[in-house]
Amino acid sequence: MKMNRAALAQREAWEKVGVKLPEFDVPAMVARTRENPIWIHFGAGNIFRGFIAALQQTLLNQGLSDRGIIAVDTFDYDIITKIYDAFDNLTMNVTLNPDATTSREIIASVAEGLRADAKDAGQMARLAEIFVNPSLQMASFTITEKGYALRNMAGELMPVVVADMQEGPDSARHAMSVVASLMFKRYQSGAHPIALVSMDNCSHNGEKLRASVLEVAHAWQKNGFVDADFIAYLEDEARVSFPWSMIDKITPRPAKVVEESLLADGIEDMAPIVTSRNTFIAPFVNAERPQYLVVEDRFPNGRPALEKAGVYMADRDTVNCTERMKVTTCLNPLHTALAVYGCLLGYTLICDEMKDEDLVKLIKRLGYVEGLPVVVDPKILSPKAFIDEVVEQRLPNPFMPDAPQRIATDTSQKVGIRFGETIKSYVAEGRDLTTLVSIPLAIAGWLRYLLGVGDDGKAMDISADPMKEELQRKLAGIEVGKPETYQGQIREILSNEVIFGSDLCKVGLADRIEQMFVEELAGVGAVRATLKKYLA
Repeated sequence: MKMNRAALAQREAWEKVGVKLPEFDVPAMVARTRENPIWIHFGAGNIFRGFIAALQQTLLNQGLSDRGIIAVDTFDYDIITKIYDAFDNLTMNVTLNPDATTSREIIASVAEGLRADAKDAGQMARLAEIFVNPSLQMASFTITEKGYALRNMAGELMPVVVADMQEGPDSARHAMSVVASLMFKRYQSGAHPIALVSMDNCSHNGEKLRASVLEVAHAWQKNGFVDADFIAYLEDEARVSFPWSMIDKITPRPAKVVEESLLADGIEDMAPIVTSRNTFIAPFVNAERPQYLVVEDRFPNGRPALEKAGVYMADRDTVNCTERMKVTTCLNPLHTALAVYGCLLGYTLICDEMKDEDLVKLIKRLGYVEGLPVVVDPKILSPKAFIDEVVEQRLPNPFMPDAPQRIATDTSQKVGIRFGETIKSYVAEGRDLTTLVSIPLAIAGWLRYLLGVGDDGKAMDISADPMKEELQRKLAGIEVGKPETYQGQIREILSNEVIFGSDLCKVGLADRIEQMFVEELAGVGAVRATLKKYLA
């Protein structure tokens, strides 16, 4: 069997191999969506396909909506042509259950796939047609935090953004410029209301989206391309809202074991591809079962009944508290600690790390002992229950092929939130920083990881990070196995408020981190010995 729209008629064959099919008229949904769209989504990757598109499928199956989502990619156009177009916009969604079983469902809620390619006049015209339609209620985004950035690490506008600002809405190329251009067309066609909803995994995501779109728009006003009324339209949240959200679901890269299981059941053409942008993606998505989406309920043109699909609709404070709970206490800090130590200790799977007594002690102390006392309770979710699920079900899931090497990517951009916020809370509340063990261990472990030598004394790869080269220059001269080569090099890093959110030397935590770091330099096995010493 091949996954395409015509094959959906073979219900008995699909159900025989455990594949759940859509319970709505797919061609009718596509036609209605094309004529009067309600939802367009930017960022056509796995988190969208395996989570957000599945939410709308739930509403379609229940008869609570009659239209689907239009998916757009702003970066990797191969995803649309080779994954969406090639399979009639269908996705095989494979849920990786904690008991090592899988659940399969074909997601058919995507009505159309488009490329936001400034060089393709037809695709851009179709995008404009969608945005000028008064029926459009929301544009959502999963383009990663980098997708909203207009500036490089030095704070300078990127060349493509400078060109977009100078050349105006008709030449937009950067994702934020494309959105601003489409919003200008919506304004010109009647200034219809809409919600622009970031669903990316970053704090204050709606604020980031709004700031970037407005910065482009203000530059266009300055350069004479748009008028002041367009700016007023974008800034009027009664007409254009930028709701905040918190999203949580792990969708790792396609697993070979899943591909093989699909093939064994006669489901063809499921092999992953590598796009021209180096995205490793497959016609299927494999993902964990637990998922959370909390969205600020501000939609000036109406919205789908997302709460009927399991989404928490809330106010901004609740969204913010839920985000802080996750990224500063209950999940992300644990993930990052496992990532750096997993790499150092030679692990390639997070689930295998959860069989390591020392690493389990590390993250349990990090979450329960050091994080929970200062966590912000969002009320709609229990922080302790959230950690319980992370530690007992999510991280140990033997069928989740997630790697510490993937999670270690861009750690310099994460430590300030994942550890720095708890440190700041301890300082603000006058708590004793000497009671912290797992947080300084995690920071020391990250710096030790940046030396590129595992605990076995062998060279190891360091995951991509925008500050990797700069940080490694600051660590120059330090040699694993020769603690005497340490001459205070990490103190400059620890005092960097941009990285950690505060000066760890000034707050009094640097000495403890430094001591742990030096102990981890002692030689082969020193990382493991240091963990055992402090977590005894």
